[in-house]
Amino acid sequence: MKKIVLTGPESSGKTTLAAQLAANFGTVWVPEFARQYLENLGRPYVADDLLEIARGQMALEDEMAGKAKNGLVFLDTSLEVIKIWSQVRFGFCDEKIEQWHSQRFPDHYLLCLPDLPWAPDPQRENPNDRDVLLERYRKELREQNLPFNQVWGIGEERLANAIIAVNDFLKY
Repeated sequence: MKKIVLTGPESSGKTTLAAQLAANFGTVWVPEFARQYLENLGRPYVADDLLEIARGQMALEDEMAGKAKNGLVFLDTSLEVIKIWSQVRFGFCDEKIEQWHSQRFPDHYLLCLPDLPWAPDPQRENPNDRDVLLERYRKELREQNLPFNQVWGIGEERLANAIIAVNDFLKY
């Protein structure tokens, strides 16, 4: 099973692209567990909630991987997002999340550039520092020596760039 993660700052098109890629490659995609969790929380989230979000994300990934077709699954997010989110929001990341992150590396990453217009959403917090956050994602991927391609463009151009990156990855 090949797992490809779409990662990057908020409002960089990860969810849309994950769904489009899954449709293009005839498989499934894993939504972001945090969205569902936070919508049902009924209070502002705290650092401990990120542990539950990480657990839920891993469980959802495992569940959806069992439904994948063609030996391929796309993930709308992964543990590096929770790690960076925790560091930015709370100034630290729980060591359990760090540990899980170091044990569950997907096969490839698509780093979505924040070249799309900001789309307001009650769960988004960082409209003005997406470029700074992009650098944090790049740094994380490079420090962990994780394979990635950058994805850019608007609409069909973005999808086409992502498809090329996925096809290049699948060749090897």
